[in-house]
Amino acid sequence: MKPLVLKYVPESKESVVGQDDVIAKLKSFIENFKSAKKKALLIYGPTGCGKTSAVYAVASGLNLEVLETNASEVRNKDQINSVIGSASQQMSLFSKGKVILIDEVDGLSGQKDRGGLQTLIKLVKDTSFPIIMTITNPWENKFSSLRSKSELLQFNTLTTSNVFDKLKEIADKEKIVYEETTLRGLARRSDGDLRSAINDLQSLSIDGNLTKESLDELGERNRLDSMLLALTRIFKTTDPVIARDALNNVNEDLDQSIMWIDENLPYEYKEPEALAMAYDYLSKADVFRRRIRRWQHWRFLIYISAFITAGIAVSKKEKNKDFVKYKPTSRILKLWRANMKYQKRKAIALKIAEHTHTSSREALKSTLPYMQVIFKNNVEMAGRLAEELDFNQEEIDWLKR
Repeated sequence: MKPLVLKYVPESKESVVGQDDVIAKLKSFIENFKSAKKKALLIYGPTGCGKTSAVYAVASGLNLEVLETNASEVRNKDQINSVIGSASQQMSLFSKGKVILIDEVDGLSGQKDRGGLQTLIKLVKDTSFPIIMTITNPWENKFSSLRSKSELLQFNTLTTSNVFDKLKEIADKEKIVYEETTLRGLARRSDGDLRSAINDLQSLSIDGNLTKESLDELGERNRLDSMLLALTRIFKTTDPVIARDALNNVNEDLDQSIMWIDENLPYEYKEPEALAMAYDYLSKADVFRRRIRRWQHWRFLIYISAFITAGIAVSKKEKNKDFVKYKPTSRILKLWRANMKYQKRKAIALKIAEHTHTSSREALKSTLPYMQVIFKNNVEMAGRLAEELDFNQEEIDWLKR
């Protein structure tokens, strides 16, 4: 059986869900590539919102070939030059125009990728064809040079209505029996991830029926249930063997697992000595996590896993017999929002500092506030400044807020 997510992949820009304004900008970038000042487009947005599908749909409408590669697979200088370098200069087969799509640029990191990002930046500058890159967070410091050479385009988070309408269309075409409230519940639980919602629709309706019971079993994409079970195995045992494997089948990355534990630990451990020892293990895990980021020594993962599972489990003398309602952390979202806001602000300050021959810190303190006033109140002057300082549309929008 063909996966529905492939069967119903958008074939035209009109069939891309919830991104009308963005699609228009994407199409304009490709059409006006030759006269554009910047030859690459950096697109970002949440998982499953249609970034990759939109590129294919727009390219198809313009009769262009898409050459796709993943930055996590083509990482170092030689690989990038071999795969992307030649493609950025050579005409495709049958002299058909093309778009170069590089997925997950975030994958370029670490010692093994040395020279990879710099090579990509050079290719972006000299390319003969549009280069479109997808990224989760374009505001990280390491991407500052890539940002300056690219236009930025943010894809929207899909609404529940967007997801529901698409699921209804697919369900009707596949003759799946459903109640509208159940289908809407599936759309709501997807949290804007259309791809995962379509996959869930297919897995829950193998017999041709989507029922409320099957949706209840899914339970927020199994995320909450599996994490709650893992926390129970860690917090409610003193046996390190039981706790050690608690996170093996949890669909959360390492940072999220640590934040779940950090959020709920003080509600579970009431004895000061046990709580202090548990946080000591958690802090040791964080030290090794940072060593991995700095030196790419992935063998440290085994120590992190042991610290946040078995280590925390043996920190107490006996388990807490009281019921504790575990809750997800809101810190991830808060950190992400704060980081995105800060990085945009810093990127603007760096451009101001370069043109005013001062430090970025001084630009943040003395110049940026006045710049915001100008962009809010003087359209003509704001336009001249934007051109002079090479602000992209994202930065202009930020200054106008």
